[in-house]
Amino acid sequence: MSGRVADAATNPGAHVGPSRLAPWLAMLAAYAVPVFFVLAPLTLFLGYSFFSVDQGDIVFTPTIANYVRFFTDPIFLPIFWRTCLLCLAVAVLCVLFAFPVAYFLTTLRGRRRYTLLVLLLVPLLMSYVIKIYAVRSILGGNGMLNKALLATGLIDQPSMLFVFNLNAVLLTLTVLLIPFAVLPIFLSLERIPKALRHASADLGASGAQTFWRVTVPLSMPGTLSAMSFVFVLAIGDFLTPQMVGGQSGFTFGRIIYSQFGTAFNWPFGAALSVILAAVVIVAIRLGGHAERRHGGAR
Repeated sequence: MSGRVADAATNPGAHVGPSRLAPWLAMLAAYAVPVFFVLAPLTLFLGYSFFSVDQGDIVFTPTIANYVRFFTDPIFLPIFWRTCLLCLAVAVLCVLFAFPVAYFLTTLRGRRRYTLLVLLLVPLLMSYVIKIYAVRSILGGNGMLNKALLATGLIDQPSMLFVFNLNAVLLTLTVLLIPFAVLPIFLSLERIPKALRHASADLGASGAQTFWRVTVPLSMPGTLSAMSFVFVLAIGDFLTPQMVGGQSGFTFGRIIYSQFGTAFNWPFGAALSVILAAVVIVAIRLGGHAERRHGGAR
């Protein structure tokens, strides 16, 4: 026994038990997943973005021609800004629709609150393609919306205002992404102490004044988090514009998809993906900064 103690004292690293290895193994496993599935693909895309294509073959010679093409070609940059504005509008609309729903859920008591919350999140378990087809069937020329408008006499022929254009992309993304906005707003509203509302009422504030001066400011962290979350999901979506956008509903995600598919220009597609990833990182950082700022104000 005394010999083991002497060995441990003279050479602390000689005997490393499982209890000491466990934290290191857990840390390695925790870092391995994001590094392997997030950082490694981004690094690979970044490397590919500096290559080029010659007659269908990738030329592994470093060049910045892909980035120069993006900033100088009159097609890509306008579509990029238009997509950013479209996704920002989707984020705003999702928050405007989700906030009343989340606020209503916080007014419920007992099991009803979480039962309705689960029902709102059930569509997230459905196939994304099926949901897009469902929305398109509503907005299409023979869809429920046109039939209702024809029945009321507001229009005399089916309207194509909300199908195969940017309007269709905007509405479809809004409908599909509202549940992602409800949850963070609901959690933010649920964390507001009831004592603050009672104190506001005791000081003579009306229900509307309490809502605008207490509830809305204190729920801003969740609202901003919902906006950034929806924006990131919308700007990376290429399937929705592909299925409901048509020729006039072209977005940046469809351009990236076409470069990897029909054009078979992986280096240029990788460059566009890197630019999109940079926008996503900036959006997440801005959302996190604004959330911490409003959270600190609380």
